[in-house]
Amino acid sequence: MTSRQIIAANIAHSGAPRPGMTFDRGRQNDMLVVGAGSPEGYTQKRWREGAREFYDDAWGNIWVRMIEGSIKGEIHRPVIEEWSQLEALTVPFYDVERTAERLKSGFAGDQERYRTAAIGGWVFDNARYLRKLEIYLMDLALYPDELKLLHTKVAGVYENLIRAAGQAGADAIMIGEDMGTQQGLLFSPQMFREFFKPDYSRLMGLAHEYGMKVLMHSCGSNREILDDLIDCGVDCFQFDQPAIYDMEELASLFRKRTATLWSPVDIQQVLPTGNREYIEEQTLRMCRIFDGCLIVKNYGDLPGIGVAEEWDDWAYEAVRRYSGMS
Repeated sequence: MTSRQIIAANIAHSGAPRPGMTFDRGRQNDMLVVGAGSPEGYTQKRWREGAREFYDDAWGNIWVRMIEGSIKGEIHRPVIEEWSQLEALTVPFYDVERTAERLKSGFAGDQERYRTAAIGGWVFDNARYLRKLEIYLMDLALYPDELKLLHTKVAGVYENLIRAAGQAGADAIMIGEDMGTQQGLLFSPQMFREFFKPDYSRLMGLAHEYGMKVLMHSCGSNREILDDLIDCGVDCFQFDQPAIYDMEELASLFRKRTATLWSPVDIQQVLPTGNREYIEEQTLRMCRIFDGCLIVKNYGDLPGIGVAEEWDDWAYEAVRRYSGMS
């Protein structure tokens, strides 16, 4: 099987000969991920004030970060400070044809790997920043009509991106929504079904109409709505903390609902231990539990979680051994 076929077989539960692998630093990588690029007419602005750096995003939010600190920082001034500003909100515009050409160019010349279009965040990911998270969570209870209208505007941006990915011949789209804490969701399952599920279902259904799979990143524990997310159309879950779940129960759910795990070895409970025997043992355990519906990856910011590259290599080599590659 080609790399593309191996990823597809894991997602479809159709007899993959080994887990899919998406590792950096010249290691086995079965997936080609290409970004959609910037929206029309947007050029980021950055400036410094003392020890702080400010910058804008494509939605018009202003961010701030400590120059010697976090790469991303936090929202300094959201676009919508008052709901009276919602009507005038200008959302990023992605021209479908031009975005499709950028994606096609990124995919060109690589027929071996699984082609994934990384199209940004998603409905919650963007909407929460437009109001600031702490305000947004109150909005769920206090301003439901305004919030639903905001979600509709955000969803329209992703509709264009999905159409562009489909026209570019992508095998899948990659989206990101961090909806959970260590204990559970940031909002109730009922709120998910009221405020998010309709837009999710429509957008993911559009991706499926183009023959694309939906790969979704989400940190924290989302167990209460995993069935809902699969109902909406998520085919593959990119979790960085699989040990936050009962992994045997999670694998049972994924086999029942034909969903796939895409994950590094747990970045909180396993990799940071620096214990080679434990890292290798837990890597093999994850491979066994999710056999046939698993894609294993590295974590993209090892220094940020206090992990040496050597520790990550132990996990990688364990996956290779499990796969009969070494």
